[in-house]
Amino acid sequence: MKLAVPRETLAGETRVAATPESVKKFKDLGLDVVVEAGAGAAARIADADYAATGATIAPDARAALADADIVLKVRGPSGAETGLIRQGAVVAALLAPHTEKPAIAALAAQGAIAFAMEFLPRISRAQAMDVLSSQANLAGYKAVIDAAAQFGRAMPMMMTAAGTIAPARVLVMGVGVAGLQAIATAKRLGAIVSATDVRPATKEQVESLGGTFVAVMDEEFKNAQTAGGYAKEMSAEYQAKQAALIAETIKKQDIVITTALIPGRKAPVLVSEAMIQSMKPGSVIVDLAAEAGGNTPLTKAGEVVEVHGVTIMGYSNLPGRLAVDASSLYARNLFNFVSLLVDKKTGNLAIDWNDEIVKGALVAKDGEVVKS
Repeated sequence: MKLAVPRETLAGETRVAATPESVKKFKDLGLDVVVEAGAGAAARIADADYAATGATIAPDARAALADADIVLKVRGPSGAETGLIRQGAVVAALLAPHTEKPAIAALAAQGAIAFAMEFLPRISRAQAMDVLSSQANLAGYKAVIDAAAQFGRAMPMMMTAAGTIAPARVLVMGVGVAGLQAIATAKRLGAIVSATDVRPATKEQVESLGGTFVAVMDEEFKNAQTAGGYAKEMSAEYQAKQAALIAETIKKQDIVITTALIPGRKAPVLVSEAMIQSMKPGSVIVDLAAEAGGNTPLTKAGEVVEVHGVTIMGYSNLPGRLAVDASSLYARNLFNFVSLLVDKKTGNLAIDWNDEIVKGALVAKDGEVVKS
């Protein structure tokens, strides 16, 4: 069987779906791996590195995708790429199924078997395939590093002969994988860290990392988490109470990291313009939800702007700013997922359509969109 790894076509996407390490593992599974020339360049992987582990280097996407049985990408294929994918081929990528419905419909019309890696179920068996967690972890780390680089002061408390420098204060809004890594990173840099989230279970997690938890503790808060571990959308009344608490808290902060996302919806506004105006000049906000509209009304996706004396960083692809490590983790996630689809003895596709991981990630099959 042929496994193809084309170059990413989305502007600004620096990651790649396979590394020399994963190519070698795919070869051990009995797959022939074809990588489009330059696919790993932005992640500092040379074509020669792929070739050294057994990959064939194709000159362009057409050659890479020709007769491929499995296609791996970071972002979903472009329209031109979709037209090159053969009927019955497996496509696995971050397909953004909530917002890229026409692209998934095109994959279905092409006859592809499409898996959206975002839809992997949150179960223990799928942890090694969980691309959202692996990428969010890096995003949380990079958010703090970027904020520290932008901030005009030191992060830790420093005691010198000339006097003491107070530590920076960091507020993390949204305590998922990215938020927890942001808390841990800010603490390692010596900041005073607080965090907020609408899910009760996160309070203990924040405190275990040395942070202070900030939330309105009422009955709605106690029931603000789905069975799958995601945050529910809160009532307008709760949002108003929480906003008042955050408005007072945020005045004291030097750096704010916002991470709140609700799958398939516009990102909720957590930091209003009035809150931004109340922040100290030179403060920094890093908005990890910029691509989904932003957690502030002043965020501009893909840009760093200064408004009311506050710098708002709206990078659209934070994991891509750590392309080497992000690609390495993503490639391992994909290998673990593809291993589930391939017979270890024959090297052929042997998909168990009743497997809950397969059913969870599947979005297109037999010419139909099965989930969106």
